[in-house]
Amino acid sequence: MQHGRILFPVAGAVLSALLALGAAHYSGKMLATRLSAQARHAIAKAGGRGVVPDFHTNQGWPTRHPVLRGGEKLSNETRLAVARAVASIPGVGAIRWAGGSSIKTVGEEPPKPLHCEQDVDALLRARTIRFEESSADIDPASLGLVGEVAEALRPCLGSIIAIVGHTDSSGNVAGNLILSQERADAVRQVLIARGIPADGLRANGVGSAEPINGLDPSDPANRRIEFSVIATMPVKPTPVDTPGPY
Repeated sequence: MQHGRILFPVAGAVLSALLALGAAHYSGKMLATRLSAQARHAIAKAGGRGVVPDFHTNQGWPTRHPVLRGGEKLSNETRLAVARAVASIPGVGAIRWAGGSSIKTVGEEPPKPLHCEQDVDALLRARTIRFEESSADIDPASLGLVGEVAEALRPCLGSIIAIVGHTDSSGNVAGNLILSQERADAVRQVLIARGIPADGLRANGVGSAEPINGLDPSDPANRRIEFSVIATMPVKPTPVDTPGPY
């Protein structure tokens, strides 16, 4: 919980946020353009005639997690070869086919999760899942980020995905515990709405009981949501870089 005051002019904060957002979007657009060109080359080399990589989210933001569109008439073996060729490109994240079809051949086990640990780590290192002050309501500006986390976790379906809410030590201990649980539950609901099966998601709030190693328990950086994938490749917990209101 937080009872502090804003220490800088609101207009200046808004301007800084807009500039940072614009820079991030420009950088992301350049990356998506480069990855798209490399993916098209890899797809052609793998025999993926008619397959087009889309490096944009449903909201139009550039992303490293492509959706492969087209190629419905290709064999499963060719589709798998195409997906693996795109996945091998440095910087490419989680991959899925349009419509959510799996990446496997008949009689073959699905490939191991693609980059789940690195992808979630990168997403939450760069941006923050924010909530309304002293509330479990996710800030509307963070819904797109939670959607990207869902895409990054999609290759891990079939595993148990743990969502853990944390707070710092400020405020009431019991209240922080409840708030952390409610926020983990809120993230779980958004992931379900984005197509992650409910039976594979576990939400838990631990309040301020598990501060980040090396940080004072009262440090705001302890306010965070962590993800881990149980029984496959663990997702590295990533603290919020610049916490929003808690």
